[in-house]
Amino acid sequence: MEQIIKKAKDLLEKNTVQVVIGYGEGSKNRVRPVFITKPEDAEKLIYDDRCIQNLAVYILKHEVKHLGKTGITAPYFVLRSILQLSSENQIKEGELIILGVSSESNLIEFPDFKSIENYVASFNLHITVQEKELIEKIKKMSMEERFIYWTEVFSECFKCYACRSACPMCYCSRCTVDCNQPQWIPVASHALGNLEWHIMRAMHLAGRCVNCGQCAEACPIDIPMNLLTYKLTEDLNEKFGMFAGAGATAEYALSTYKPDDKENFII
Repeated sequence: MEQIIKKAKDLLEKNTVQVVIGYGEGSKNRVRPVFITKPEDAEKLIYDDRCIQNLAVYILKHEVKHLGKTGITAPYFVLRSILQLSSENQIKEGELIILGVSSESNLIEFPDFKSIENYVASFNLHITVQEKELIEKIKKMSMEERFIYWTEVFSECFKCYACRSACPMCYCSRCTVDCNQPQWIPVASHALGNLEWHIMRAMHLAGRCVNCGQCAEACPIDIPMNLLTYKLTEDLNEKFGMFAGAGATAEYALSTYKPDDKENFII
């Protein structure tokens, strides 16, 4: 951790960056994001196993970009998010100073996106044993049973949109659910509107989700929506050979057409 503090302080002192996004102590032993703009405040930075929030969600925020060039504390899932944002032309190489964090909490400095690609290639997606068991259980269900399962799970949603706010890939300036002319998704929190919202979000994230799990982590009623996008990640990797967050110039499966694409999924 001292390496990250020292590096952040050095970057701010030399005016290489004007803000460093990192993790800091919050209330009740919780961690919160911090935005360090003064070298002396770099001491507030922390990193431990509580630091699970995907800080990449702040990269495109106007309030953060307005502060100047950004440095960011970046464990594995943040690194993958940065690569995915680059592949979607949302950030360019050199716009960020990336303070990579290894699984041993050591500082890793990446000279370019290629070096990040090489680093993340050595990791596999991580989900808990309970999540794996639930995915296998859902896989064994019939189509009708899966529909009933997800309808019941999503019926508890009251549309706080915490999942959207926590996701670095939900960066649209205006979401479909905020449009009322025409109104595509019902505003009311009822079974049909909830199902439409979560299916739409899953489809928008298909092939783009880096599986950081922050949507489910942010949900106040513990809806396991991350399992839906995780399964889509598996399917797209199997059928198209595409894996979100693996490359800074990777193509997005659902916006890419190739003459030799398989069409056997069309009924």
